[in-house]
Amino acid sequence: MLKIELSTGVISVCSDGQVDLSSLFDMAERNNPKRSFLFVSKVLGKHIPVTPSAMKASHQTLANKIPDQLPEPVLFIGMAETAVGLAAGVHREYTRSGRKACLVTSTRHPVDGELFCEFKENHSHATDHLIYLPQDPQQREQFLNAKTLVLIDDEATTGNTFFNLYQALSAAGISQLSQVVTATLTNWSDNTLGARLDIPTNEVSLVSGSWSWEPKPDAPVPVMPSVNVTARGLAPMAKQQNWGRLGCEHHQRTLVSHHTPAGGDKVLILGTGEFMWQPFMLGEHLEAAGAEVYLSSTTRSPISIGKAIKCGIAFSDNYGLGIANFMYNIFPDEYQHIILCTETPASFIDPKLCAYLSSGKATLEIAVHD
Repeated sequence: MLKIELSTGVISVCSDGQVDLSSLFDMAERNNPKRSFLFVSKVLGKHIPVTPSAMKASHQTLANKIPDQLPEPVLFIGMAETAVGLAAGVHREYTRSGRKACLVTSTRHPVDGELFCEFKENHSHATDHLIYLPQDPQQREQFLNAKTLVLIDDEATTGNTFFNLYQALSAAGISQLSQVVTATLTNWSDNTLGARLDIPTNEVSLVSGSWSWEPKPDAPVPVMPSVNVTARGLAPMAKQQNWGRLGCEHHQRTLVSHHTPAGGDKVLILGTGEFMWQPFMLGEHLEAAGAEVYLSSTTRSPISIGKAIKCGIAFSDNYGLGIANFMYNIFPDEYQHIILCTETPASFIDPKLCAYLSSGKATLEIAVHD
């Protein structure tokens, strides 16, 4: 059993298997009174920098655990913000073996498309999610007639968010589902989703188990900044929505960098918010070319410094929403080159973030996805 004391309580985690829990995650504290603990993944590439090869290994492991011969059509849905890249990675590995599936990711950024449904992530700092219909007619048909639903998130603690999404999809007209699969890096929900659904449910993860939380009665209530915004910002979004929000079946890198890797080059690829999958594929490309590459991302998730979070910086979001964004565990002096990747114009990036990334010895490049 892993037991960690935080300022607001004690989290205890017990694994069902022999996996070294410390190799997969560390704990941190959310600035969130609804749930003040956070599992911080060491293989996700969101709050802790991770190599593309390590991320890909977790994608492959999860994809290989998804059962074969699922009832078709198969629909993958990845959860914003944190699991957008994870969902795309698992979907890519799943379809590489010849299996077919349509991928859609939830979003908190309205785009030009047909909104299908909305659902809530009740414990989150940003509760509202949007699901859009795929633009491609064939993918749209797969979506609407799906018989297997594969739900992907970085972790499952109670299963409530998956259940809320399932209910929203059903209410909006997805009526032919005969099986649900959940794929997570860590799963502590003890099959609560399967107990609540009337169709078979299969859970796959890198590690599973149970958890308990003992709150400290005299602990101060965390103060959460206002980041619960699901709206269009002032910044225009990239026209190429080719990685999930509006459906995806095949994966092609369309984000480019002017950096030519040299031997011994240590490069940081930094995604922004939900824009994580194209940066991953760029990092994968540079790693294959010989660079030592690490991936991470900005986020709207407010987390306290301490435990898994060694440092952090707050700045304004690049979507023009006027809300705080954050970046964690990035020490610019550790890299020779930093590529900040965005799906909005470079002019909307907060100068404070650029100044911080440029404060070390690294050269800073901004890669904009058109």
